[in-house]
Amino acid sequence: MQEISLDTIDRRLVHALQIEPRASWNELAPVIGVDASTLARRWTRLREEGIAWVTGHSTDGQLSLMEIDCERARLDAVVQELQRDPAVYVLDVTSGSRDLMALVFAPDISGLSDYALHRLGRLDGVRSVRTHLANETLIDGGSWRLRALDPAEAQHVRPPRPPRPRAAQRVPDDLRAAIEREVWADGRVPVATIAERSGFAPQRVADALATLRARGSLRFRTDMARAASGWPIYAWYFVEAPAQLLEAARPAITSVPEVRLAFTAASRYNLILAVWLRRLADVNRFEVALESALRGARIGDRAVVLRIAKHMNQTVGADTRATGFAGPVAT
Repeated sequence: MQEISLDTIDRRLVHALQIEPRASWNELAPVIGVDASTLARRWTRLREEGIAWVTGHSTDGQLSLMEIDCERARLDAVVQELQRDPAVYVLDVTSGSRDLMALVFAPDISGLSDYALHRLGRLDGVRSVRTHLANETLIDGGSWRLRALDPAEAQHVRPPRPPRPRAAQRVPDDLRAAIEREVWADGRVPVATIAERSGFAPQRVADALATLRARGSLRFRTDMARAASGWPIYAWYFVEAPAQLLEAARPAITSVPEVRLAFTAASRYNLILAVWLRRLADVNRFEVALESALRGARIGDRAVVLRIAKHMNQTVGADTRATGFAGPVAT
């Protein structure tokens, strides 16, 4: 994988958008130290080149990690099919005892069961599926930071505005669906554009966006090509740990900068981590450090990601750049 080089301004811009993905260029200009028009041009380039992108997504549902074993001759075909599947948020081609790992989002556990049995179970080329239901997300992938801004600068990035006092507390299903559809395709889509396409008034769209974000029902995240991050190695760890240990170890888990995603799971492995590392040799070093920090825990399995095929709303190429919109959000 060839490294993608970003200059200081690009990196500061991405970090700022990781903090608040829908921040305006005027708000970010004094933080980053360049004018708003320059930031707009740079973001357009980063997005068009597949280096960074923003996604908005619903959190009301059930997440699961599914390990998928495939017939070798059908692996590419399965990947292409799942890249277009709206229920698949992340699709990784991996080393180890499985061919693919997919983060799948469904309305509820019943929906995940149907997906595993009737979608994956009937997909030509899939031999077996192992499912890990997410109980609680400790670290969300959207909380990972590039660390290009210092802490004082990062604090100057304004959080999203709260709902207006007079804003309706209930968001109708059709308005919510319209918003989710638009922000899934482009997390920075202007309110005016959503209003024009959906037929709702701009103020009503703005109020609904603010309400859904304040509730935690709608989240936004800025992702970037791994080759541009400085952390080119991507690995999954499957951990067995006593329940009491997990509760006590929460601060240690959530403070590790390499961890992109961490969730407790209803499976043999009750803690699952996705980690970005600087070198392949760090895979074992991280394992040693993790077991040292979580005394009594055991890493039962691990997998290095050979290729990211899909990440949120984007298909991903071998160079880790986004290559195109993967398709509409699941409904």
